[in-house]
Amino acid sequence: MALEQTWRWFGPNDPIKLEEIKQTGVSGIVTALHHIPVGEVWSIDEIQKRKSLIENHNLKWSVVESLPIHEDIKKRESNFSKYIENYKTSLINLSKCGIDTVCYNFMPVLDWSRTNLRVIYSDGSITTKFDKHVFAAFDLFILKRKNAEKDYSQSEFKKAEDFFLSLNEKDKQELIDTILLGLPGSLQKYSLEEFKSAIESYENIDKNILRNNLIEFLKEVIPVAEEHGIYLVIHPDDPPFQLLGLPRVAGTIDDFNKIFNSVDSENNGLTLCTGSLGSFYKNDLIEITKNFIHKINFIHLRNVTRNSDYNFMEVDHLEGDVDIYTIMKLLLLEQKDRINKNKKNVRLPFRPDHGRLMLPDMNREGIYPGYSLFGRMRAISELRGMELAIRRELNLE
Repeated sequence: MALEQTWRWFGPNDPIKLEEIKQTGVSGIVTALHHIPVGEVWSIDEIQKRKSLIENHNLKWSVVESLPIHEDIKKRESNFSKYIENYKTSLINLSKCGIDTVCYNFMPVLDWSRTNLRVIYSDGSITTKFDKHVFAAFDLFILKRKNAEKDYSQSEFKKAEDFFLSLNEKDKQELIDTILLGLPGSLQKYSLEEFKSAIESYENIDKNILRNNLIEFLKEVIPVAEEHGIYLVIHPDDPPFQLLGLPRVAGTIDDFNKIFNSVDSENNGLTLCTGSLGSFYKNDLIEITKNFIHKINFIHLRNVTRNSDYNFMEVDHLEGDVDIYTIMKLLLLEQKDRINKNKKNVRLPFRPDHGRLMLPDMNREGIYPGYSLFGRMRAISELRGMELAIRRELNLE
């Protein structure tokens, strides 16, 4: 048996069509109902519409990414109880439609952060990166977040200030647009004032409070997941270190130990995202994989280079600072062990997470950063070949 090869698709508005995805050789689709407002119930009818569309191309809806968590749940205020009940209903409806793996995250305000979405790579393709001093320039001198200066050293402040002073108005707007880009699949973004207001709403929520809110959420939804055969898999914070004064609770071994020890269930699991976790220079991805191998039910394979200044850049999948080879070997051995123990969760779906924008896609409108056709097709080909070699090496054929 092999890992299940999947592809993230943003639905009918995605410029990458299912006909094209079919020709990449993957068998599963990772998608979500982005048109349904966050917090509302995913009805059986809407789920079946999307599922039928996928199955009409001889593909399978393998994983939901993501069933988003309303901000009221994260802050445990206002209508959080109603939104948790809606979440439970959506999980039940997904189960009734035969979908058993649901990815989610618990990051406040934004799903991810980058400072440049159009970095020219060595071969002329386009990738993304994060530079802390650039982000600090936005935080300190554009957003002007209250007390932001407390989060930076004197040297970091000076570097950010020098960078900010080098920007013209066009550069500033481009930086704003980059950082405020919203949820993948929606292409929506905050205004600067909306963003500032959203951050301020977390002013009295520290890491311990946010973690407790996550655990209380899981205590309510995991029993439903258990009853209906849903594997709920948390996506790591991206990046897994604090930005904008917002707490992070899903980015280190200590974080995951607290999450899984607080709600101990086979249905409370992890999305192993090697790019998100790998972007923090203190994270050892081999150690994380080994520690939580039994909790992994969905995998994003991506590579980065990173440094102790909290900078990182997305690079080739088989290069960079993450040992994808060893991680894949660990996953294949885990899959064999689950098969031998007659476990239900043996599929281990993975997808090539992000890919550089390459020449054939550069004139295609509407491609979300990292989600080009040819960049990810190159990645899935490399990963597929690596997996085959490892399976033969381990006599898993």
